[in-house]
Amino acid sequence: MRPYSNDLRERVVASMESGRSARATAALFGVSVATAVRWAQRKRRTGEVTPGKVGGHRKLILLSEREWLLARLAVKPDATLRGLVTELDERGVKASYGALWRLLRREGMSVKKNSVRRRAGPTGNSAAAGAVEEVSGAA
Repeated sequence: MRPYSNDLRERVVASMESGRSARATAALFGVSVATAVRWAQRKRRTGEVTPGKVGGHRKLILLSEREWLLARLAVKPDATLRGLVTELDERGVKASYGALWRLLRREGMSVKKNSVRRRAGPTGNSAAAGAVEEVSGAA
């Protein structure tokens, strides 16, 4: 993405506001038609052509439910994200897995696998694998 100056943005929008088409304006200033149109739309919507803020801090939408969530996890520490989202929904709180995850991560919690959910392996009642036999005639 090419960085454009605010002066260029203003000139493109002014050209379109004076009656020139988006295609003609884009060709004149060397920008894409879509870019010229977006700048004009932003000017109509916000009154400015400067780009909006990108990134930044996301507000925790579940902060009001923090105490309930911590109390719930104290009672049932092996609760799943899916279960907690369902319980929040039953309480009338719309939440996503991401929002719940961000709040738990902020509280220093993480979802760890417990001993029941181990990797696939022998069940423990099968015989151990024997040693590899030598192939006769091999040097």
